[in-house]
Amino acid sequence: MAGHSPRACPSQAARRAGITRVVVLFELMLALFLLVTALCWYGAFRWRRRRLYELAARVPGTPELPLVGHAHKVSGNSEVMTDPVDTQFILKTCLEKDDLHRFMRTIIGYGGVFAPVSIWRRRRKIMVPTFSPRILEQFVEIFAEQSDVLSRRLAAQSDGAPLSAWPLISAYTLDSVCDMNLYERKSFLDLLIKQSGGTKGYSNIELREEVMTLIVAGTDTTALVLGFTLTLLAKYPDIQERIYRELCDVFGKSERQLEKEDLPKLIYTERVIKESLRLFPPGPFVARKIEEETILPSGRTLPAGAGVIVSLWGVLRDPSHWGPDADHFDPDRFLPERFGQQHACSYIPFSSGPRNCVGYQYAMMSLKTALATVLRRCRVVGEPEKGPVPQIDVKMEIMMKPVNDFQLQFAKRV
Repeated sequence: MAGHSPRACPSQAARRAGITRVVVLFELMLALFLLVTALCWYGAFRWRRRRLYELAARVPGTPELPLVGHAHKVSGNSEVMTDPVDTQFILKTCLEKDDLHRFMRTIIGYGGVFAPVSIWRRRRKIMVPTFSPRILEQFVEIFAEQSDVLSRRLAAQSDGAPLSAWPLISAYTLDSVCDMNLYERKSFLDLLIKQSGGTKGYSNIELREEVMTLIVAGTDTTALVLGFTLTLLAKYPDIQERIYRELCDVFGKSERQLEKEDLPKLIYTERVIKESLRLFPPGPFVARKIEEETILPSGRTLPAGAGVIVSLWGVLRDPSHWGPDADHFDPDRFLPERFGQQHACSYIPFSSGPRNCVGYQYAMMSLKTALATVLRRCRVVGEPEKGPVPQIDVKMEIMMKPVNDFQLQFAKRV
């Protein structure tokens, strides 16, 4: 009849119902197949790692949850193992970098810090002579001139308003490495090429990767330590004044630039830098790969294929090695009569063992020169800390940095 839609015949309705049942059955079978596949994969994954789980279960700690493990603990405080004997053993014997570093290799290649052992050994031999004391002494003049530039830039902005010091500080460390404008004096890049033996040393690609590594890992670490040290001095003006008195004893009323003979005289200044490094190491952890089952001095066993993260932050603040005041800012803990009783691996701000930071002395010379030059011209001012434990919020961006990017305030000395 006109105006009415024709009804489907019974055979068509039956066919549609049959198709629907087939589709639902197929979806159920697919879901079951995926579930069984996932369970088989997880079972095989657990089976391959059974030795790791067996050994990990012997390490004291909180129970893990299925699938997520200890991930739920990441957001809160957790206890870390900071045994210096085990730390020393790992850093001396487990030299392969953990796979965590593969992301950095994508960016800067196989520079010495991130390279696998097979590449690192040869490159390290080429790099080490560049950091000999005889060569490093040549850089004091560069440090002095570049730190003079830094101090003048900071003094020029000492109008009472806080400024982000990070761009100026990082420019100082970068310019110190790249300085090439002073007559016959060679830049660090020139020295690296010469020490590598020219055509018998680094290839162009290797040289590029090592220079990139120095720029990323070398200049930033020094800049971060300088920034944290200046921040601490703003919080503790009495300690800053002690440094200034030492500088007056060394330089008097002279405005001459620092010379290499001045560095050994900056004894208290060096203690302050070391304490800043202890509390705020720019690289707070070291990651290594365990290539074969390893028994630590403590008796714990690390399974092959595991990754180990050595917490430098934890080692450097461990009360069992540094006392109940481990979180206090106290440069005098590095007085000869107080320091030296700890295990060798209780103070490792630049790591330890064969793969430690080859530029440690370079960084210390640069830091002492820059800090002395800046403090001779400026005071770092700020709200004094109310207690001995400095409150500085930090974040991880490859290295550990302050949340406020070193918002500091400077005043010219008169």
